[in-house]
Amino acid sequence: MSLPKSPSATSLLTSIQSDPPSGLLSGPSDTDYRRQRLQRIGSYTVPTTHQADEETTALRTVPSGTSYGTLPTARPRRTNTRSNRRRTTLQGISLTHSATVSCSDSPPAFSPTFLQDTFRRRISQQRPISAYDAPLVNSKANTTDTDIAVRTNGLRVWYSSFSSIDWLHDAIKDSVRFARLRRGKSIRSRVRLAFDKSLGWIIVTVVGFLTAIVAFLVVRAEQWLFDVKQGYCSTTWWYARQFCCPQPDEYWTLDGLCPAWRTWSDVFGSWTGSKSDDGVVQYIAYTIIAVLLASTSSLLTIYLTASTSFVTRKESGVLSPGFDKNYEQNRSNSVQPKRQVRYYAAGSGIPEIKTILSGFVIHGYLGGRTLFTKAAGLALSVGSGLSLGKEGPFVHIASCIGNIVSRFHSKYENNEAKRREILSAACAAGVAVAFGAPIGGTLFSLEEVSYFFPPKVMWRSFFCAMIAAITLRFLNPFGTGKLVLFQVTYDKDWHAYELIFFILLGVLGGVYGAYFSKLNYRWSRHVRGGTWLKAHPVAEVILVTLVTTVLCFLNPYARMGGTELIYNLFSECRTGSESSHFDLCALDPSNFDRVWPIVRAILVAMIVKGFLTIITFGIKLPAGIFIPTLGVGACAGRIVGIAVQWLQYHHPDSAVFAVCKGDMDCVVPGLYAMVGAAAALSGVTRTTVSLAVIMFELTDTLTYAVPVMLSVLVAKTVADALEPKGIYDLVIELSQLPYLDAKHEYLWSNLSIKEVVDRDVDVIRVGWHNTVESLRDQLQSHLNAGHDDGGFPILRPSRDGDGMRMVGYIGANELEHALAVVAEDATEEVRFHTTYTHEENLATSYSSWAEEARQGEDDPFDFSVYMDKAPLTIQSNSPLELLRQLFVKLGARYVIVTDTDGNFDGVVDKKTWLAFLSELEEKS
Repeated sequence: MSLPKSPSATSLLTSIQSDPPSGLLSGPSDTDYRRQRLQRIGSYTVPTTHQADEETTALRTVPSGTSYGTLPTARPRRTNTRSNRRRTTLQGISLTHSATVSCSDSPPAFSPTFLQDTFRRRISQQRPISAYDAPLVNSKANTTDTDIAVRTNGLRVWYSSFSSIDWLHDAIKDSVRFARLRRGKSIRSRVRLAFDKSLGWIIVTVVGFLTAIVAFLVVRAEQWLFDVKQGYCSTTWWYARQFCCPQPDEYWTLDGLCPAWRTWSDVFGSWTGSKSDDGVVQYIAYTIIAVLLASTSSLLTIYLTASTSFVTRKESGVLSPGFDKNYEQNRSNSVQPKRQVRYYAAGSGIPEIKTILSGFVIHGYLGGRTLFTKAAGLALSVGSGLSLGKEGPFVHIASCIGNIVSRFHSKYENNEAKRREILSAACAAGVAVAFGAPIGGTLFSLEEVSYFFPPKVMWRSFFCAMIAAITLRFLNPFGTGKLVLFQVTYDKDWHAYELIFFILLGVLGGVYGAYFSKLNYRWSRHVRGGTWLKAHPVAEVILVTLVTTVLCFLNPYARMGGTELIYNLFSECRTGSESSHFDLCALDPSNFDRVWPIVRAILVAMIVKGFLTIITFGIKLPAGIFIPTLGVGACAGRIVGIAVQWLQYHHPDSAVFAVCKGDMDCVVPGLYAMVGAAAALSGVTRTTVSLAVIMFELTDTLTYAVPVMLSVLVAKTVADALEPKGIYDLVIELSQLPYLDAKHEYLWSNLSIKEVVDRDVDVIRVGWHNTVESLRDQLQSHLNAGHDDGGFPILRPSRDGDGMRMVGYIGANELEHALAVVAEDATEEVRFHTTYTHEENLATSYSSWAEEARQGEDDPFDFSVYMDKAPLTIQSNSPLELLRQLFVKLGARYVIVTDTDGNFDGVVDKKTWLAFLSELEEKS
């Protein structure tokens, strides 16, 4: 849709979309405008506002103004005065600008396109984004000690996508913020301090509540969509089958008829007035609806959550080839882009959540658009009957809610490390609503997902999970008073002889988990990623859906929903019960002719489910792995349980079964199904403690703690021996996500830091004439080399002249923003203030620093405000394990390497370290 050709209309719209930065601490302008300003350094003629707008219009091919997953919006024009165009003071900068639009150049006629764009802007204006560290600088408090900490560590702008956060900087910044709050003695200051302390609890309460509401809507929607493949409720069409004809107890397990439920074969027969083959009509309707649901989910995922559609003002590295619009249009005829296109709503989301919580930024992955697509697409994909689950994606959904809610306050909006505390709590809430297990959810967040989990985060995670579970309990999504469909109870205890079979199930679960991970990895890499399916993801979804309907329709257990199948496999066969749980309960367990058809049907369902899960997990729609894996393990466990029960009936007097004392109901096949399900899930995901606790909460008892714990530990041990990485780690490897595994141990042998240090990194020398244009050229070369997450060491000659000494470090994002502010003055010299001349007189070091700081506050060409004057440093002869601990335990973004004399030797940033570890794993 093109804009009107009227110059006045064009000027108005582009002035709304792009504004020149008002100072070093101003908010980000859109990426096109920043790129244009940086590229024109050295050829500027001091353009007027109207001229700049025309230049911006020529570059606009990607909508600007998107942020964290919001739909593209236009930024309101901000009123500027001549006094803040060139030199702007660092203190006292107003970070919230007027949203009024000057109408002096209003167009003579409003075309429909112009009116549509104007209406779109008015209903979707996004709040201004301040500089990342602006609140600390703009504080009017006279705080000498905290200013030292802030200025020594340097200031940061926003983080770009796929860049690593600086945990140390965020920790220092939050400590300074909290210290300033505590310093106030007035009643207002005390109220603000109390609110700040309780803010985290308020946010996790809201997150838990909203997570339960979204989970309720998804569960109700997928229930109806799953049943609509077979028919509809004639009395209330939006009711699922279990709500159409409710029964007092175990209604979903009765084979019985539901008078109000009409199948599609009945509908077709009433339309045609003829008796046709019911099976054929049901299969055709089942297949058509399943394909429609799955393809709709895939289309939503692909067209709403492609990574290329999330272009935010917070992106940096605008001089790199990826921001060249001509490059984007002609990339099919040139080299491939460095980053592959990802679909944020696809998959379970847990691998990406682990990556984000480890300290990397993915703009849009936890935004509102992804939340809507994930929730709607999840209901559609599960309703289609594919071999996938909704429990894993609930973690992603809860994380989206946590990210959105936490951004309403600057404490979490401007501090990525603090926001990850909320995300960890949200992950616990996601598992809590998935399994009805708040304690298990808290432990899952600690064991599997979170990277930084102090006691405070654990308490908030538990509280958030509790709020989510309580809310979901009141909403009652299944109409049974239970939080999950397969929540069951047993009244039989386990016996010592059964430990042998529980160990066997653990071995089977470990073998299945290891080979499932291997096969799914190879299928995703060589078939899905190496054939024509890579370019046609929707076609792959349709083919997988067709294969699923063909293999599952004829088998009643394979055709069931995942949670319904697990419930029936877990169920205990009670004597005299009206329900046979879809013939899973044999009338005569001692009769082989009665038992074998049940075992055969379960065995077929297990093989079909296992195969379909291998080819389904990874397709481009929301899909989890928990429920299909639990289903496969439950099938295996049920078969073992039936076999043990058959042995007991044939050998009741054996010493093995003597403990039963003639009780023919001594063996509970459902218990074996539960143990087998836990073992299979442990083998696939490699979780242990959290999984065991989840199973305890599912069964409402600790009676079976030992069987579950034993099988889980055996399964993980066997799986680790066959395949060291679980399914989530393999997905991270396959997607090339920048995840630093803190649990993995490495053998360094004779390697040293010299093997990983980058000695050819671009540096800035304070003794040289560093102009705006020369630094722009350095930044351009730096980004072209692929160092978009790096920066520039700032060096000075040592006193003996034999080496270079560290003065500080400035990130590429900060340098880019600072250069964009002063882009009109290409020949002006950029300064970096240092205090090394006062080393001999420590008593005057602070006063000299303070004087230099005051002089630099009014100078936009003084970039010292962004310089880290105390970067983390390590000597070149240090062991590699020490360097690893700096990245893992301290969360360093970069580490400066010096030689034994203290001279600069090179830099190791986080992505360089990850590449080194990946190469080390391949060699080993």
